[in-house]
Amino acid sequence: MSLHSFNQTLTVTGTIVAVDYDKPSFSVEARSGDLFEAVVGPETYYSVVTNLDGLDRNRVAEPQVSGVSGPVYNLHKYAVQGRPVSIIGIYQQNDGAERFEARSVYLLHSDPTRYMFEETHWWPTQVTQMADRILDHLFDAKRSYTIDDFSEFYRTNLNILGQPVDDTVQECAVLSRLLYDLASAYMMTGAERYLMAARAAANYLREAFRSLSHDGRYCFWAYGRRRIMQGERGESLLFASHGPDDQGTIPLYEQIYALAGLTQFYRITLDWEVLEDIRRTINSFQDFFWDPPSATAKGFAGTGGYYSHLDPATMRPDTVTPDENRSRKNWNSVGDHIPAYLVNLILSIEPLPLGGIRHEFAKLLETCHGIIEETSSLICEKFPDPNSDFVNERFHADWTPDHSYRWQQNRAVVGHDLKIAWNMTRCAYYFQTRAKRLRDQGKAQEAAGYDQRSNRCLEVAQRLADRMGEVGLDKIRGGIFDCVERQPSGGMPTQFAWGATKDFWQQEQGILAYLILYGATSNSHYLRLARESSAFWNLFFLDRERQGYYFRTTENGLPILEGQYGMKSSHAIGYHAFELSYLAHLYTRAHVSAGGGSDNSFCLYFKICSIEQQKSINVLPDFMPPGRVTITSVRANGVDMTEDLDPANLVEYQIPTDAMTPDPASGAVELVVEFRANPVQS
Repeated sequence: MSLHSFNQTLTVTGTIVAVDYDKPSFSVEARSGDLFEAVVGPETYYSVVTNLDGLDRNRVAEPQVSGVSGPVYNLHKYAVQGRPVSIIGIYQQNDGAERFEARSVYLLHSDPTRYMFEETHWWPTQVTQMADRILDHLFDAKRSYTIDDFSEFYRTNLNILGQPVDDTVQECAVLSRLLYDLASAYMMTGAERYLMAARAAANYLREAFRSLSHDGRYCFWAYGRRRIMQGERGESLLFASHGPDDQGTIPLYEQIYALAGLTQFYRITLDWEVLEDIRRTINSFQDFFWDPPSATAKGFAGTGGYYSHLDPATMRPDTVTPDENRSRKNWNSVGDHIPAYLVNLILSIEPLPLGGIRHEFAKLLETCHGIIEETSSLICEKFPDPNSDFVNERFHADWTPDHSYRWQQNRAVVGHDLKIAWNMTRCAYYFQTRAKRLRDQGKAQEAAGYDQRSNRCLEVAQRLADRMGEVGLDKIRGGIFDCVERQPSGGMPTQFAWGATKDFWQQEQGILAYLILYGATSNSHYLRLARESSAFWNLFFLDRERQGYYFRTTENGLPILEGQYGMKSSHAIGYHAFELSYLAHLYTRAHVSAGGGSDNSFCLYFKICSIEQQKSINVLPDFMPPGRVTITSVRANGVDMTEDLDPANLVEYQIPTDAMTPDPASGAVELVVEFRANPVQS
């Protein structure tokens, strides 16, 4: 269609394939295969992507070029063939003629063969900027924190400036995600401020929101707390959810995410009381939400998986109101176990910790094995749809797809498909590790079963990642779309449910999915998609003025700040940016030939609060292929213990603590573990 007087701001992401000094212009090829000739002029501005610290990282040298005359507006300096760039410009079309004038040209590194977000400092810098600012918002200049600080100052909802709004609610699941943020920031940096805040957050979470059964076997978590009225003393406990899709119920995903921060905190500290709350919460999952074959005796379907909601009056899924949440199963109730707490919990207790209470860990680990095997099998079996590029996300109790749910209908959330790709690859790594252990024990037949599980998980992950690359990612601008129709009509490969917008958490799922799949397959196409998605995140989602991130952008990367999308914190704005920083750092070091292979090491920090309950700590960063990373040094309270450790323990990433001397003042042991990765070569 030929347009008249059409003008539009357009973002183009791709690779420079040609330079024309006469026009002057350069041509960029997008992943779609389309060529865009970008005309430059005196108003064209070049820059290298910056992080949240605002540091100018432009170190492009002035080249020595001969035979170039006339105004070329820095083409000779910045427009290098093969260089990846992102351009914001003005696209015009009139009577068949078209023109694209570049206004902002973003380079991804001063070196055209490298990427800033693959440097060793990038993601730790991003996480420290975010963590410092959120603590400043909540607690101003404080540098130590107590449970009373969180009681008085913590708020779920903060406006765009990070200031409290009229709603004084403190949501449990959101606080737990903040706890995850702080714990992860400590693991990456060793900064004591984050650990002190994390400890206070964990104590307040357990004190303010935990609800134990009369016999102490089960733990449920309240939705939140709210001040009774401004100017009056006291607050009210909100046990049932106040979420718009979950009003008046106990949704499993809120209970799941109550464990996200506690589990990451336990990884660092080995706090036995925190682990006990995790164990009791999992008991509640298994006895109230789980639908095993034996559940038919309670009148349930008995078809496996987990129901999404409970009735807080009957504690049953089949009396929930409204009907849309009655006896339902969905992605959140089945799949969110894996990323929210299960991966980190298994990493913490497998191999079984040394010490006198191994039987307690063994029982919990057996339950975790059952959950990860069942949920991963169900995701591989029930979620993919042979008639759609996208998975089914909501189900009735018998696994019949539910395409009538409120806003979702027969629609897909692109980020959920990518989240499945990411987490099924993690499961594939885990099953590879279990298979290796069984083979080492001479159990070849059992090992073969886990090899099959691994292969099936990876098959599903690759299919979804491949299809999302075609219909869920923006092939012109970069970035990942939001909600689309599962059965597109109108002849287009992608049909948007509402707008062609992009949300922050879905960018995370894509970046992590493609990074980890590159590590699993050595397929350079996945690395290209990971870099393309990382570029869009780091260029357009970072709020550099306020050291945070935007919830939503337009298709071109312009932030949307209307209503809830302008908040710095809310029910919807959770921990995904911190999870991204933490895992993108690990995956880049482990799976990508970062910095040309010059530095593929990284450190993780732990602060063991007690060595009485268990005599070892497991430090494997994430589910990874066997042998992908190697421990190169271990320091306990500043003392190098590497040579004193049994190499067999280091192979299993298990470090005994019985020889460590706690700090006399704190009673804790600060442990710094350095890893070296053997990455896939690009």
